[in-house]
Amino acid sequence: MLAAMSASPLTTSPAGGACARSSGDACPGALRLHRADDGALARIRIPGGVLTPRQAEALGRAAERLGDGELHLTSRGNVQLRGLAPDCGTELASLLDEAGLLPSARHERVRNVVASPLSGLDGLGAADIRPWLTGLDRLLCGSDSATALSGRFLFALDDGRGDVDALGADLTLIGHGDGGALLRIGDGDAVLRVHATDGPRAALSAADAFLDAARDTGAWRVKDLPADAAAALPAEVGRRLRQAGVAVAPDRLHRPLEARPPAPGPVQGTHGEYALSVGVPLGRLDPAQWRLLSGAGELRLTPWRGVVVTGIGPARAGSLLDRLAEAGLITGPGSPWAGVGACIGRPGCAKSLADVRAEAGAAVGPAGRLPVYWSGCERRCGHPHGEWIDVVATPDGHRISHVRGDLATGTATVRDDPVALAAAVAAARGART
Repeated sequence: MLAAMSASPLTTSPAGGACARSSGDACPGALRLHRADDGALARIRIPGGVLTPRQAEALGRAAERLGDGELHLTSRGNVQLRGLAPDCGTELASLLDEAGLLPSARHERVRNVVASPLSGLDGLGAADIRPWLTGLDRLLCGSDSATALSGRFLFALDDGRGDVDALGADLTLIGHGDGGALLRIGDGDAVLRVHATDGPRAALSAADAFLDAARDTGAWRVKDLPADAAAALPAEVGRRLRQAGVAVAPDRLHRPLEARPPAPGPVQGTHGEYALSVGVPLGRLDPAQWRLLSGAGELRLTPWRGVVVTGIGPARAGSLLDRLAEAGLITGPGSPWAGVGACIGRPGCAKSLADVRAEAGAAVGPAGRLPVYWSGCERRCGHPHGEWIDVVATPDGHRISHVRGDLATGTATVRDDPVALAAAVAAARGART
């Protein structure tokens, strides 16, 4: 059982120091590979997680030809290729460019955009964010100043349902039922109201304002700014937009705490077609799973390491869902893998203290109320947001905490006994406070 303790702030170290300001922005990309223990790593940014069948097929071909064959989904709806040879950069870039996945070499690491994955599919939400997605990506790739954004700066496009708004992006556009858009800068409740068609332009203006504010601070993200500089940003962005002729008004909107992924299973669309939402255990897809997905239709990779397949006719929705389940993907409620996540761990990461993916698999049991995330070290790369059970490998065993927002409670350490560890994690996931 977890020993009750007073709440303490959750601290997370920068991922591998790779994105620590003191060492330069070394975040990996498609053109800048990162050396890991299992070979070179490429991170391909996919705005909104949207992939055409041709693009998905190209990614699968690159993984099989140049890497370990697997595609690893990230918490930003991007794809990582691992096990790459260090000299494969030119061939990889050529494959991605031919598929339209590198619209701008100068901007490929700043195209960090998450989006509501069911927007425009299920009739819910206040806006269809797809025009925002194409508009923002076009503006980003055409902006000289945007190249100064770090590889971790994040845009979010929320259709009003609150799913990706809860992810704590640096800049979030939120759909509103009156045809407007709300721009949230950082985590605060202060938002700027603009017309929906001005949303992408407003987001890029806010990014420029952030860069100006960060110039002498060393901040990479809005949350890294000094408190007074962060608090002044909304007013400064409003001033710039008015100066550019954009109608803008201050407003307030509480940011939701819980980032809820689409439920696995079929999603009935508004025009007779279906989408299929599936979860991916530990975010890792083998070649056969990827071929099955990429051959089914357009894909939307989610920030919860899942996939939404769109444009499925009613006649084949059921049979395709069965095939996806047979392939090992999560296609409905009650899966023991639902809500289970982990960093890459050993042997892929030299900083990891444990093979946390194997440990997570060994501890899988009945689905718990809370998600659980296993981390091989204190960096907690890719951890979720909101409320979850935090399992961190330490020199003394595995530390288990209940995280809600920025606070960790109920912390206890379990020695390296697989049975005791599985029992402690199961108890923590089912606990109610």
